[in-house]
Amino acid sequence: MKRILAVMGSPRKNGNTHILVSRVIEGAQAGGAVVDELFLGDLTIRECDGCHACWKGKDCSKDDDMCAIYTKIIQSDVIIFGTPVYWYGPTALMKAFIDRLVYFNCPENRQKIKGLSAALAVPFEEDDPETARGVIEFFRKSLAYLEIKLLGQIIVLGVGEKGAIRSKSQSLQQAYVLGRELA
Repeated sequence: MKRILAVMGSPRKNGNTHILVSRVIEGAQAGGAVVDELFLGDLTIRECDGCHACWKGKDCSKDDDMCAIYTKIIQSDVIIFGTPVYWYGPTALMKAFIDRLVYFNCPENRQKIKGLSAALAVPFEEDDPETARGVIEFFRKSLAYLEIKLLGQIIVLGVGEKGAIRSKSQSLQQAYVLGRELA
């Protein structure tokens, strides 16, 4: 049974990102996976200040919610990253979360995530698929650097209003199928 960590990088609950990631979760659960959800907007995750304590194998110097999340990441087989496109990149919430994955840079910590996989769920308002290129490239490079395999992605354009993604039944079905494949 796979353990999946779903990370919601949108500040809006029940918005397009939440709905999209929820469909991926439904598919994963139908496939037998156990899913843990994180709403970054509900957590306190401070910025990485480059102190490099983690690079030396020490605990993170920040005393915030991210320190407990490291254990959840280590216990997971797959992470689903959900973020809308904000100014052609991920949300500030998601960027702070990704920045803190620097914890896994040192050899001892890198071994704790060896074999981890990931998927992306990215809705956005514009109708041009190029709008998501920066987000996709950001994750592709960041995950590759951490040696995390990107297994799939669901990108949904043209959904600016809260809940607009509900009208994209084909995309929601693709999200469900992605979840099944992750399980």
